[in-house]
This record gives sequence, C-alpha cells and structure tokens, in this order.
Amino acid sequence: MSTGPAASLPDAQRRSLETVLDLLAAERASVSSVVDDRAWKVHVEDSLTGLGVPELPAAFRIADIGSGAGFPGLVLATVLPEASVDMIESVGRKTAFIAHAASAAGIGNAHAVTARAEDVARAEPPAGGRESYEVVTARAVGRLSTLAELASPLLKEGGVLVAWKGRRDEDEERQMDRASASLAMTPEQILDVGHRAGSKHRHLHVLRKSGATPPDLPRKSGMAKKRPRG
Repeated sequence: MSTGPAASLPDAQRRSLETVLDLLAAERASVSSVVDDRAWKVHVEDSLTGLGVPELPAAFRIADIGSGAGFPGLVLATVLPEASVDMIESVGRKTAFIAHAASAAGIGNAHAVTARAEDVARAEPPAGGRESYEVVTARAVGRLSTLAELASPLLKEGGVLVAWKGRRDEDEERQMDRASASLAMTPEQILDVGHRAGSKHRHLHVLRKSGATPPDLPRKSGMAKKRPRG
C-alpha cells in the first residue's frame, strides 16, 4: 500500500500514471531500466517527493531537463494540471515515448521537447524557453554544478532548480558552492526524502536563481557536462 502523496491521488490521476507505467513496461525502445513492479515506487513515488518544495506545486511553467522516460515530468504534469510541463530530452526515442505516453494517458499539459537544454535556453519565448520557467527539475542526470548551469538560463530570476540526487557527495556540493556566483544559482536546501522515494539515499537539492543570467550562459552544448564550473 502506498503512503504519502501517492496514496491520496485522485482515481483519474492514478489511472493516468498506471497507463504510463503500462506503456513503459511494453516499450521496446529501452527508455528505462525499471519497468517491473518496482516502477510505481521508483518512478511515481520518487517523482512526487518534489511536491515537498513549495515552489513546485505553485509553478505555472516547469522545465524537466534530461527527462529520459519522462520522470519526474509526466508525474508532475499529472498532479499539477494547471502547470505547463516541458520535458527536454535530446534522445528522440525517449521523447517519442514521452509524447505517446502523455497522449495515451490524457496528460495534455505535458510536452516533449527533442532538444538539448542549452538550445532551448538560447531562444527567447514564445519559441524558446530562455528565462521563462519558475521551476526546473532534473532527476539524476549530472553533477549539481552541471545541472545548475543548464537550469540558470531557463529560469526566471528567483526561480528554483529541484535536483533529484542520490547519496550526498561533499566534493560535489563544494564544487557547486564554488560555482554558485558564476552561475547565479545559490544552494538553498537539501531534503532527505529517501523514506518515501525510489531510493533510500534520495536527496532533493534546491537551488535558487539569485540574479540575472550570466552573459556567457548557455555555453556551447555539452560543455556544462564536459567542463563543469567550480
């Protein structure tokens, strides 16, 4: 039996997410390594832990970077129907799955974007996403300083990055502290949510956009990962 936010989901939302997981289990394009009976906890309950960050349920525009099979983006779009959730993923087979799952599950506010985060951040709205999101989410797709660099030009000033990470890493956190000023991203909070997430070591790192977007961001695609700041 689920506890926490998943236990109180309305029936329609639960059915939508069960449809997503059924499609994930049937998908042959290898978009996720967890598609068995662990998937509800590993994908859905894990994604719902983000609702503990107040800015997330209050957001109108959310960008999920490195979405993979669509988590946490598809879950957040389901439970936050007033928000528009853009799932940014460079691998076409993954965005194809996201788009198919969103359509089949009736998640009309979820949008698959086949692109790199840097490219989305280069273009001004409405075609692009530069400085247009209140929240950016990312689930285990890179080091904190890399995620902060990708998030900074996407976020409005004062917006937050919510990064799903595993066991805390002091070196990684110190690197992020050193990179903070150059990225205009300030670490604010670390939530231990392992007791209700897909991993007992799960932590959510919350970083706030603390100033104007630095003029050198975004850098050339791939540089944030290849040569992270800090």
